[in-house]
Amino acid sequence: MATSLRALLPLYSVKGGATVPLPRKLARLYGGLRMPAPGSSPKVFSNFVTTLDGVVSLQVKGHSGGGDISGFNSQDRMVMGLLRAVADVVIVGSGTLAADPQHVWTPDAICPELAREYQLLRHAMFKHPAALNVVVSASGNIDLRLPVFASGRVPVLIATTRTGARRLHKQRLPDSVSIRSIRSRSGRIEPGAILDEVARASGGERILIEGGPQLLGSFYRAGLVDEQFLTLAPQIAGRREQDGRLSLVMGTTFAPQHPLWGSLTDVRRGQSHLFLRYSFAGRTQL
Repeated sequence: MATSLRALLPLYSVKGGATVPLPRKLARLYGGLRMPAPGSSPKVFSNFVTTLDGVVSLQVKGHSGGGDISGFNSQDRMVMGLLRAVADVVIVGSGTLAADPQHVWTPDAICPELAREYQLLRHAMFKHPAALNVVVSASGNIDLRLPVFASGRVPVLIATTRTGARRLHKQRLPDSVSIRSIRSRSGRIEPGAILDEVARASGGERILIEGGPQLLGSFYRAGLVDEQFLTLAPQIAGRREQDGRLSLVMGTTFAPQHPLWGSLTDVRRGQSHLFLRYSFAGRTQL
């Protein structure tokens, strides 16, 4: 269901934040973009694509990524690239890496036809050529020969446990990769500790979370997600009991005791896809 790269149609927007200096072509395709100005702490935002029935991953070998959810939609790729371009840091979990092991989390890797525009945007925002890629893996059971580590295209920080760090140090460590051992509880790495390490490594002001649902759920539970960008794809994926298909947030529950409500701040349409944006700023930790 791949589509040509067409402009999104703005339907609704709440004004606020600082205007992002989009190059002309990106401004034509996306429209105006405003982002909250960073304050004393970094702004954390997430981007996912979901089916109408709430599936974000089919969990089928070769079909676990977001492309199968969006229908490989070019406008969704354009938005993914745009959000990576405004980010100082992109965080993914080891499950997201396993679903797309050849990927590198850069704008041009997801939307190469706009590579020049994304670089112009980063230059206009006085950012480094590539955002810091952060891979979270408690076990450290990842292959450092994969492109995100071995290519040298991006600086990479691996957030892991002491056990994971020992396992990783048995491999050759590429020059662009650093390993941070974080004290964990029951093998879980707390989101606040991840952000602390990211701050020490990069001082980044805008942090993008691209998955997976377990990692995102932990950030929501800690009250650390400011905004959620969500592409709603016109697909019904369906589920069977215990088929492992994932929703946006996994590993934690909020409703009915502590429902987590967002505020709709932006809606754009790309043919039958909807591009939604919600604010969760000021939500308290559970």
